[in-house]
Amino acid sequence: MTNIHPTAIIDSTATIAEDAVIGPSCIIGPEVVIGSGTELLNHVTVQCNTTIGKDNRIFPFSVIGGDPQDKKYAKEVTTLVIGNRNEIREHVTIHRGTENGGGITVIGDGNLLMVASHVAHDCVLGSDLVIANQVMLAGHITVEDYATIGGGAGINQFSRIGRCSYVGGLARITRDVPPYMIVEGTPAEVRAVNIVAMSRQGYPEDQIGAMKEAHKRLFRDNGGSLAQKMELLLEEFGEHLPVQHLCNSITASAQGRHGRSNEKL
Repeated sequence: MTNIHPTAIIDSTATIAEDAVIGPSCIIGPEVVIGSGTELLNHVTVQCNTTIGKDNRIFPFSVIGGDPQDKKYAKEVTTLVIGNRNEIREHVTIHRGTENGGGITVIGDGNLLMVASHVAHDCVLGSDLVIANQVMLAGHITVEDYATIGGGAGINQFSRIGRCSYVGGLARITRDVPPYMIVEGTPAEVRAVNIVAMSRQGYPEDQIGAMKEAHKRLFRDNGGSLAQKMELLLEEFGEHLPVQHLCNSITASAQGRHGRSNEKL
């Protein structure tokens, strides 16, 4: 293959598309699959048992498919699956899953993972995400589509970051982030509706207006239980799918340990 630099080291069990580009000093380990149009610039390590889809760009000194940083990990075979059209910048680390967490870490499509961000074992990332510099995603985290996480934010294991949400830079996230909301601070609190993300994704004005009312009632108004507030909200705005998603997410979070729906009681 003319697209593989002569200094690259590639295991004999790796499968690399004819038009993939493997730059200088890259290391491709066993049972790695690299799809069409994907480019590893230089000094990229893909350790093992990793599938990378089409048209991804991976920048220097990233380590992809590394062993989980989990004391329970006992060298069992686990995997990492990365979709298409992702941009993975310098010094990013993404680890494979663990048997205890289902055995797989998943990255969707069209994501931007900025410099030195970390995706730990058993995370499931959706599509069209922006993960800024030095974001720390602990194990078993779910990030839903169109979310943005600001630089240096630390996300507790088993947390869920909701669809179209925004996490402010340096935030400390210890529980689920509701979809469509902006959260900031240490500890993080819901501040507003992420109108920018909803508008960019084509949500109509009536749905954005309903989400503004949901934010006011659920996160700003005093009096009454959260369950009662959601019941009344659904009676009035239940035809809007974002309101349904928000209420379902809040209910799921309440059923998880410490407000984390991925961590069952």
